[in-house]
Amino acid sequence: MIIAYVLARSEESDKGVKIHWKELIEGGIFELLQRVVLTDIKPPVFHRMMEKKGRELNEKVLETLEADLESLSGDFLDKFKKYLLEKDYSAIEKKILKAAHFLATNWEFRIIYHVSSFIYGIEKTKEALENQIEDHYDLIGVQKISSGKKSFGFIDLCGQLRFQQRWAHSARIPETSVLGHLLIVAVLSYFCSVEFRATPKRIYNNFFAGLFHDLPEALTRDIIAPVKRSVTGLDQIIKDYEKVQVEEKLLPLLPSSWHEELVYFIEDEFENKIIIDGAVKKGISCEEISKKYNHDRFSPVDGHIIEACDQLAAFREATLSIEQGIESKSLKKAKRDLYESYKRKKVGGVNFGQIFDYFNGK
Repeated sequence: MIIAYVLARSEESDKGVKIHWKELIEGGIFELLQRVVLTDIKPPVFHRMMEKKGRELNEKVLETLEADLESLSGDFLDKFKKYLLEKDYSAIEKKILKAAHFLATNWEFRIIYHVSSFIYGIEKTKEALENQIEDHYDLIGVQKISSGKKSFGFIDLCGQLRFQQRWAHSARIPETSVLGHLLIVAVLSYFCSVEFRATPKRIYNNFFAGLFHDLPEALTRDIIAPVKRSVTGLDQIIKDYEKVQVEEKLLPLLPSSWHEELVYFIEDEFENKIIIDGAVKKGISCEEISKKYNHDRFSPVDGHIIEACDQLAAFREATLSIEQGIESKSLKKAKRDLYESYKRKKVGGVNFGQIFDYFNGK
């Protein structure tokens, strides 16, 4: 989804293409759910099967997930069906997501190739991937990333979060990468935004602010909360250092016209924010945003919602491991503390207490 963001922004800024961002976000979630159901199929086999038996596979996906999705707001299930079964639905967004999949696969493949170039058949895999990427060269962002210059540097930096583990101080099953955590927070933020009828720009902001909220960790590594709180003022020192690192190492990898938006997403990531007359205003409640500022022109971000989704993701990471029989004092304490913080809590009209109750009983 980070690669899809770069591709879509490039199409907008360089070619003036109209991107339906809500459809792009939803398409990313649809494809995630599709792959969750078909998770055991290797990518080359998956793509071949989709070419030959795509409709049958997609109908199986819908049948498997229908009961879980039918109560979601925003006609989510109907859109899911259209996305999977109607070829022309969200055509440009599908193309961008498909290109993003191949670029992500190629990024991972390059790592494998350098240490496994002797493996039988690997040259054919390499050639197939290169051909698939070349098929998407009409997207300006694909050309930029494939050139290995600045845009690739940004993708490469973000990709390093694929290998950075959450809860590094505690043994856990399943392990969670920082990159995976970012996606879960972004998806949860989308669902919350739809639930309280956010405008398209607010949904866009909440999703990508969720997706990028830990991006500075690509530069500083994950510093666990107990360490941040162990010394008074350390948290602010870390924040200041992250800000400098973002300005010096991250932003130069992206077009200057994108800098303001990315900083808006990742600076004070858990603050509610709006923009009035070009100035960022903070310290607003989610309820006030919904009543007064739920308009695209204010570019609202529900930082409190993103924080609650971040905490929910952390809670689920802890409970999943405990359910698998892998637990420690720190995991049990994290589960207990997070539950106590949210068991009666509503944020922006979303009843997080009810959600925490549901998973606490698992």
